[in-house]
Amino acid sequence: MGFMGYRRPDGSSGIRNYVAVISSVSCANGTVNAIARAVPKVKPITHTEGCGRGPADVIMATRTLVGLGKNPNVAAVLIIGLGCEVIKSELLAAAISESKKPVEVISIQEGGGSKKAARKGIETVKKLLSHADSIKHEPVEWNKLVMGVECGGSDGMSGITANPMVGVAADWLVGEGGTVILSETTEMIGTEAILEKRAANPALGKRLTELITNQHKLAQEVLGAMANMVISPGNMDGGISTIEEKSLGCIIKGGTTTIQELLDYSEEPTKKGLVIMDTPGSDIFSLTAMAAGGAQIFVFTTGRGTPAGFPIVPVIKIATNSELFEKMSDDMDINAGTIIDGESINKAGKKLVRLIRRVANGKRTKAEINKNDILSIHTTGPSF
Repeated sequence: MGFMGYRRPDGSSGIRNYVAVISSVSCANGTVNAIARAVPKVKPITHTEGCGRGPADVIMATRTLVGLGKNPNVAAVLIIGLGCEVIKSELLAAAISESKKPVEVISIQEGGGSKKAARKGIETVKKLLSHADSIKHEPVEWNKLVMGVECGGSDGMSGITANPMVGVAADWLVGEGGTVILSETTEMIGTEAILEKRAANPALGKRLTELITNQHKLAQEVLGAMANMVISPGNMDGGISTIEEKSLGCIIKGGTTTIQELLDYSEEPTKKGLVIMDTPGSDIFSLTAMAAGGAQIFVFTTGRGTPAGFPIVPVIKIATNSELFEKMSDDMDINAGTIIDGESINKAGKKLVRLIRRVANGKRTKAEINKNDILSIHTTGPSF
């Protein structure tokens, strides 16, 4: 028995059933937000991209926005464009439509301005919501689930309690035929040899090593003597001393199975099992990429505490220690600090698996309840 989900025409399945309203350019964010205020059931996806970037960033932003529209948790999409942007709303719509879900487009300039576009958008999303409500909730196999794993605001306990706990859950899902995305390339620095040995073949192992080595070189070029300290002040306050120390704790989230594939930022996996996605270590950039890659659920460990959620993907927050779990009880879903008190990692991991099952079947996470929706698309070049 798997989970109760929403089967999509392209063969994927969602654990949520949202209508997403996506801006093609930051200039359209106000109209997107106006529609969301009027119809709170929709999920607004706003961002800072759409114009003023070089070709590489335009390609990456476009791929990300298309991936978010295609995410299995989304039943239908409305794209709001301005009309003169680089990333055309019609292009996004055509690409998202390949998933065979309903996609509508409204242009602010062609529609007579933001207020008229918002009014038309409100009427459009009501129709799209009616479509979403007609989709049956039915049994789906676990091999349809893609889980993204993340750590943010880490402390000295992250690699000892919460991250190994996630590793148990990652192994469980891979064993069920599902997919786990491990991201945050910066937080793999120093673990090249470990990850290379876990790769499905030598060529993939070499690519992983080259990726991480190049990320380390970039850190050295930009940060100089501080390159081995690519960690936040909060990480240091929490007891982490170097990036290598953080990395060894970070990769445990991926469990123990073979690495099957290496993905570019926001690229969709083509293989089941454990895959690695090239993203920054910054939490929100990483979450956005994995959601665009098709992740329907996130597990997110934190030792310092972060309330960040995501618009279209439920985020399970795992506290690395009991003090944080009690202090931020409105934001944390599960406590890995019980491991410090003597609970085995395996037992704690099974407890997380039970929570993942419940969230996949509709239980709302604290981030969902609090509407802590945050999204940001990574860029690599300057703005113009």
